[in-house]
Amino acid sequence: MSRSLSGDNPTLTSAFHTALLHQLIVLALVAAVLAVAWNVLRSAQYRKAVSEGRDAAAVRSGDVGPEALGRKILRMGFGILWIADGLLQVQSGMVLRLPTTVLRPASTASPGWVHSLVNVAVTTWTNHPVQAATSAVWIQVGIGIFLLVAPRGRWSRAAGLVSVVWALVVWIFGEAFGAIFAPGLTVAFGAPGAALLYAVGGGLVALPERSWRGPRMGRVLTAVIGAFFLGMAVLQAWPGRGFWQGSIGHGRGTLSAMVNQMSATPQPAVLSRWVSSFAGFDAAHGWGVNLFLVVSLAAIGLAFLSGRPRLVVAGIGVAAVVCLADWVLVEDLGFLGGVGTDPNSMLPLLLLSSGSVAAILRHPAPVPVALAAPTEPAPEPWWQQLAPGYAGRVLAAIAAVVVVAVGAVPMAAASANPTADPLVSEALDGPPTLANAPAPTFTLTDQHGRTASLSSLRGKALALTFLDPVCTVDCPIIAQEFRQADAMLGGSARQVDFVAVVANPLYNSLAATQAFDRQEGLAGIPNWLFLTGSTVQLEKVWSSYGVEVAVTPAGSMVAHSDVAFVIDPRSRTRAVLDATPGTSGAESRSFSSLLTNELQSALAG
Repeated sequence: MSRSLSGDNPTLTSAFHTALLHQLIVLALVAAVLAVAWNVLRSAQYRKAVSEGRDAAAVRSGDVGPEALGRKILRMGFGILWIADGLLQVQSGMVLRLPTTVLRPASTASPGWVHSLVNVAVTTWTNHPVQAATSAVWIQVGIGIFLLVAPRGRWSRAAGLVSVVWALVVWIFGEAFGAIFAPGLTVAFGAPGAALLYAVGGGLVALPERSWRGPRMGRVLTAVIGAFFLGMAVLQAWPGRGFWQGSIGHGRGTLSAMVNQMSATPQPAVLSRWVSSFAGFDAAHGWGVNLFLVVSLAAIGLAFLSGRPRLVVAGIGVAAVVCLADWVLVEDLGFLGGVGTDPNSMLPLLLLSSGSVAAILRHPAPVPVALAAPTEPAPEPWWQQLAPGYAGRVLAAIAAVVVVAVGAVPMAAASANPTADPLVSEALDGPPTLANAPAPTFTLTDQHGRTASLSSLRGKALALTFLDPVCTVDCPIIAQEFRQADAMLGGSARQVDFVAVVANPLYNSLAATQAFDRQEGLAGIPNWLFLTGSTVQLEKVWSSYGVEVAVTPAGSMVAHSDVAFVIDPRSRTRAVLDATPGTSGAESRSFSSLLTNELQSALAG
């Protein structure tokens, strides 16, 4: 009968951690090479005064004057968040449970086209769980390091741009557009999506630094964020959405139901008590809780829209209280339960708000044009103009780019590869049993009435299994897996025959095998053979291959072993595979990949 993978499958978990370790070793070697390069550069500059080097580096990087505080808050804050998100991806549950517990639920209430987009990510992840999980780790850790260490100027702006690209990928495919197309949209539950806020933060870091000089950036940011809070207040106050009621009939209101659900997440007992207590409080005082939330959001929005420093400072104070309270009591910290991928939206929202307030309160003065570029070209080579500190940050930024690439390249390859990783099938059914022994002989009749024997098929590799022609459960799935393997072999399929032997003592006629072939679309495949014979002949083959067949009471289907044999062109058994189908398409595609690999090995000798 069909089986499915558990969320903590040891084979995939071990492969995930092993892959991370191997990639970490590669990255450590890259870091070592860059460290050597930095020391070589320092040695070449030993006669150059440190002060001169700093001046040259500042001119070359465009880093003139101090970094705007608002930009620094966003760059460092989102850098830390990205690293934290990458470390959360190391959790073992990410390998298998992320598609079913994070990706699919995010799009459940969204329109069909959103669901279709999210399914692209679900398919990629389920086909290549280890590859996708390790890629997510390194992409996010790499982006965080890039934001933190990149020197000012183009390097730093490039870090912001890279974070925008990945954040939008996550927002679209991982968060289903932050559920903005689903009913019940509210900032309290994370709208418009944490990843979109990461993208906004990265976009602000990617702006030219001259944009942050002067008060204009602060005024624009506080106005935009103020309008956002005000819009969320209106949305929260909109009647008929269940937020004004703590309980509805015998059920819970929207907010109370959400909080009650979050309290069931695996977490520290003290936090669970806090969340449960708040759920009960909201159930009893839903109108008052929502009124407080609406008034607070509106007050924050109006304070930010005013642009007055004192009101803006008061607004960020209220925002800090509301965001942190919501983060703890409603979003339940966001990253608990073993599959949390980020701390949800409140921290990045508070980070954006803080950056905007800093931008309006403290901003560097515009740089005079005369200081923006050197008046004379430096006589030294460019590498002698770099101070050791600046050079070190450049090399660290290059290392961060390598970290991102270690994740991004395999992720792109996985997205473009519809073939599932054979490791998924091995995790479900175990690895193939390797062998090197003569295959048991047989002489039977194919679906066209012609005699077929092991000796007549010699010279080709065989994929041999046992199917019940009237089965409606496992056998059609196995037949399609054989069909997929045939397609995966490409031109090599001419050297392979896919053979099934009837595994039913009651229904073993040519008519039964021909009907099965028509039903499964196998009739037109030239290298497909469905062999049958008398009950005595079949029982002899079943016995020689160790296949158990038992007739079930009051039924035409039989219970039989789901197994596949890979036989090389010399008629020697090379591998035995457990062919029990999985419950997902990825597991089926993975078995086809595993069978294909074993057949190619048999052909190679």
